[in-house]
Amino acid sequence: MKKEEKVFLIPLGGLGEIGKNMMAIKYGTEIIVIDSGLMFPEDELLGIDVVIPDITYLLENREQVKGIFLTHGHEDHIGALPFVLKELNVPIYGTKLTLGLLEGKLKETNFSQEAKLNIMKPRDKVKLGNFEIEFFRVSHSIPDAVGMGIHTPVGTILHTGDFKFDQTPVDGQVIDYQRIAELGNDGVLVLLSDSTNVERPGYTMSEKVVGQTFDEVYRLAKERIIIATFASNVHRVQQVIDSAHKYERKVAIAGRSMVNVVNRASELGYLNIPEGTIVELDEINIYPRNKIVVLTTGSQGEPMSALTRMAMSDHRRVQIEKGDTVIVSATPIPGNEKLVSKTIDQLFKLGADVIYESVSGIHVSGHASKEELKLMLNLVKPKFFVPVHGEYRMLVQHSQLAQEVGIPAENIFIGENGNIMEFTKDKGCIAGKVHSGRVLVDGLGIGDVGNIVLRDRKQLSQDGILIIVVTLDRDQKQVVAGPDIVSRGFVYVREAEALMDEAKVKVKFALDKCYEKNITEWAAIKASIRDALGKFLYEKTRRRPMILPIIMEI
Repeated sequence: MKKEEKVFLIPLGGLGEIGKNMMAIKYGTEIIVIDSGLMFPEDELLGIDVVIPDITYLLENREQVKGIFLTHGHEDHIGALPFVLKELNVPIYGTKLTLGLLEGKLKETNFSQEAKLNIMKPRDKVKLGNFEIEFFRVSHSIPDAVGMGIHTPVGTILHTGDFKFDQTPVDGQVIDYQRIAELGNDGVLVLLSDSTNVERPGYTMSEKVVGQTFDEVYRLAKERIIIATFASNVHRVQQVIDSAHKYERKVAIAGRSMVNVVNRASELGYLNIPEGTIVELDEINIYPRNKIVVLTTGSQGEPMSALTRMAMSDHRRVQIEKGDTVIVSATPIPGNEKLVSKTIDQLFKLGADVIYESVSGIHVSGHASKEELKLMLNLVKPKFFVPVHGEYRMLVQHSQLAQEVGIPAENIFIGENGNIMEFTKDKGCIAGKVHSGRVLVDGLGIGDVGNIVLRDRKQLSQDGILIIVVTLDRDQKQVVAGPDIVSRGFVYVREAEALMDEAKVKVKFALDKCYEKNITEWAAIKASIRDALGKFLYEKTRRRPMILPIIMEI
């Protein structure tokens, strides 16, 4: 009897979280990967710059990995590639803008190898072994976003990428309803669909709405306009420029990532900038204040971003003045609300008129809301459904939507990163787990900061450190110098002299005890200093600083 053919879906990121999206699809001895994104660290990841997926599984099967396919150019879909390609330099397939932004990232990170970048257009197909992958256009908050139909001998897998159904997109490039419906008609084995906005009822508004709001703000603003948005939202940037041109204002750009994206997008033809509209940031003071728009980064209140520095009066070229209109055209990413509120408060204090997200029409999402997610499910009519790109509760809610439109509960799989989802023509199941997780990037170190280092950083940030320096004569069994105590982040030594003197007595007492018991091993002496001092300090202060004994010997 012929063995039943199987295809495997292995999410390595993007399930149970927002960000670091990465999905491996395996048939026989061939693997393709969709997206390779990063995510920004949560508060408890002290000092970490970014978080990327753990690709141990791909490295263990490096001979089988045929290529990486990119849905669009956002960081949470392409941001891990400079790290991944160093370990696994396989061909990359994506649209022109996506690969243009990726090239910029690879240059920035001094990627020395030759990346194999293949530009694809919507409706293009590429055959790799037993896989045939076709691209179809979707609407999102960045141009050139695509979904993919992945044809395998077992059946077709449809991956939506990040999408929404925008009937009036800024660039006029509407989502490819026809091809999605045709794929659905031909039969889709598994649908992987974006869950980011599943908690929002109704439909997501068109990006054009933001352009109308900008027009209104430009018409009413008496002085300078400063607009903060995501650098990658090229359609939003286009609308800022269009309104500026209409109201005869000059546009200056602040923030490195904004400058990079505007340059790249206009080079590749995704931004239409009328001649003479863009001016250098240094030149804004030579124009009347009511003829200037500053386009900047910092919509998430990031401490080092241009808008935050302006709010803190710390920007070298732009000072916020009374009468300025500041537009924050973005929703705070979960976890960033405090930073954004702080920035907005500060802008109000400086006398600016601030328009932000709770004011309708200044920002719209790039992701499909409930009714659009149902529409995608109904167009595709998949046999099996796997919600992706969302925190666990979002995946559960998306699975409930799928049941509402008639997909049986037993055909829906809520996965976790590392799950092996196995599908035949008729059955699906979760058939095991591969190694997955997160790799923390700190400076130039990739994965060298783990739980122990983070635990130490947490302790240092909460209770500080005490360093005890003591010089011993091992033969004479006596203290020659010290103990000296250095405190950082625990107490201010000059105001706690009595406590420090008592602490020194405790250290001497611990050393004497060691000699009485004939303990001469350094490790044991250090441990007894730590124990004695730790207990004493907790009784006196209810704090547990990190205690670091340093013993020198003569």
